[in-house]
Amino acid sequence: METRELRYFVAVAEELHFGRAAQRLGIAQPPLSRAIRQLERRLGAALLERTSRAVTLTDAGVVLLEEGRAALDAVEAAERRVRRAALAATGQAGVVLVAKAGAAGELLARLLDAYAAEPDAVTVDVLLCGIGEQERLLRDGRADVALLHRPFDTTAGLDTEELRTEGQVVILPAGHPLTRRTHVRMAEVADLPGLPLPRWPGPGGAYPDGPGPQVRDHAQLLQLIALGRACAILPESSRAHLGDALAAVPVLDAPAVTTVIAWPPHSRSRAVAGLVRTATCL
Repeated sequence: METRELRYFVAVAEELHFGRAAQRLGIAQPPLSRAIRQLERRLGAALLERTSRAVTLTDAGVVLLEEGRAALDAVEAAERRVRRAALAATGQAGVVLVAKAGAAGELLARLLDAYAAEPDAVTVDVLLCGIGEQERLLRDGRADVALLHRPFDTTAGLDTEELRTEGQVVILPAGHPLTRRTHVRMAEVADLPGLPLPRWPGPGGAYPDGPGPQVRDHAQLLQLIALGRACAILPESSRAHLGDALAAVPVLDAPAVTTVIAWPPHSRSRAVAGLVRTATCL
């Protein structure tokens, strides 16, 4: 299959309309229809059911849509990495490090300061993202290295080094009765009246979804807790970002959180290697 054909098919499969797909691709409809028919002949499978009123996906089409999206994402990621590698070879590129906004702030600051003191240090561009986005930005080539947090982030297929492991705390509004306790357990937090656990963005993952409001980022989450609309279980280091309106109580049976520095296994960047080396020496 050609990349062009995959792009054509994904556009039709997402729009379920040849006219709209052709407009989205910036081509005429007849060559688009011919390309899809040629793809079906090459694969020996019908991908679309066409009637005068609708276009629907066959079972084979559903599979190709999923696989095609992944393949196109991989091609785009490869293009980004190649461009960055070419720039790095000429000394024109630094390192892009992605981290979740509001998480591991003290560790990130120490890492940047320590790396900047290295004689062969390059510029580190820090990309702060929303909850659970670091892994995707690293895998699609928009970042060279990331700070990830197991078990919440998946590190399968990535090279990693562990930096620290810590327990978790429940973040509550200041003055809540539980804040007078020295510790709590998960079962006590899971069903607090009026303070539900939040719903996290994105599908799946190890974040325990609750019935509360959906959150996009760390700042929004802390504001909701201060307003008495939610509570959350977060790593112990989150204490550093709490103001007077919030309090933290250790959760004895919450899983430990390990912060890792991660990078693609095929990376040959000396700058990435230097940054990782610095991180492991903190």
